[in-house]
Amino acid sequence: MNTGHTEHNARAQERTRFATDVTRYERAFCQARVRDMVRIRRLEERCAQLYGETKIRGFLHLYIGEEAVAAGVMPNLRPEDKVLTTYREHGHALLRGVPMNSIMAEMFGKQEGCSRGRGGSMHLFDRASGFLGGNAIVGGGLPVAVGLALADKLGGRPGRVTACFFGEGAVAEGAFHESMNLAALWRLPVLFVCENNLYAMGTALSRSESQIDLTAKAASYGMPAAQVNGMNVLAVHDTARQAIERVRSEQTPLFLELHTYRFRAHSMFDTEQYRDKQEVERWKQHGPIHTFTDRLKAAGMMSEDEFQAIDRDALAEVEAAVAFAEAGTWERVEELMRDVMTPAAP
Repeated sequence: MNTGHTEHNARAQERTRFATDVTRYERAFCQARVRDMVRIRRLEERCAQLYGETKIRGFLHLYIGEEAVAAGVMPNLRPEDKVLTTYREHGHALLRGVPMNSIMAEMFGKQEGCSRGRGGSMHLFDRASGFLGGNAIVGGGLPVAVGLALADKLGGRPGRVTACFFGEGAVAEGAFHESMNLAALWRLPVLFVCENNLYAMGTALSRSESQIDLTAKAASYGMPAAQVNGMNVLAVHDTARQAIERVRSEQTPLFLELHTYRFRAHSMFDTEQYRDKQEVERWKQHGPIHTFTDRLKAAGMMSEDEFQAIDRDALAEVEAAVAFAEAGTWERVEELMRDVMTPAAP
């Protein structure tokens, strides 16, 4: 038995129980988590609308329903830490500190975007904030995260953490196992965050994996692991805080499996024939925003007026970002090959 695995899981379950009592937390802290989740939700809802208006093109993968994961993990990271994610990365980028204006301009394909309009929704990148990219390849960020952590170790930069977010579909990839093995073998400071929303595109986890307890896969590499209710922002925050502290102090990897659910289709192209509407509605009853705000209101830690003020601020920020993107400029044709091809030698 891997005692590190079982003990860490037990501690995570205890933190989930602890996190159900909101009165144990500061009022300002709880309201900040609401603000984080609402900012993500309003940004994504507007993006879906803009996609329908063809102002955002290409692929668009929404995070609606999963906001508690990013809102719980991100506040525990330091500026010098690094973050890598999947193509469903708008919320992570936003809470990591990438300006909403820059994110929206990137969605529009404008050169004021964080990737100069070249990456779009799936490839947000901002070196200044340590947000090193959404990745369109399933599991593609995992080996990069290992490389970054190795660079920190070899470069004599102790105390830094690389956080890598990925979906449960990535655990079927060879890159997942190679990355987990090397991180454990070389004792690298990587926090592996698996956002298990039950469906890898349109394939249910139980139809693609013989072992659906994903922490068991981490345990097979001798890596501490924990399962967390990914719809409970406080449970996510507390577990992530303990996990990041451990990775930072011991300079070793750790795996978190967060059980969450996306309320929208895999992408805007997805006809969503693989799950029934009743299942989605059942999960919506556990939505991270309304369940958390209901608990805060019941405990007298947030009023409806305070929530409405947070919502208005988020909507205003989104509309300002849309205006910024609308006013943005397209990259000049003469510059389109820059950073793509090297001029031939004379």
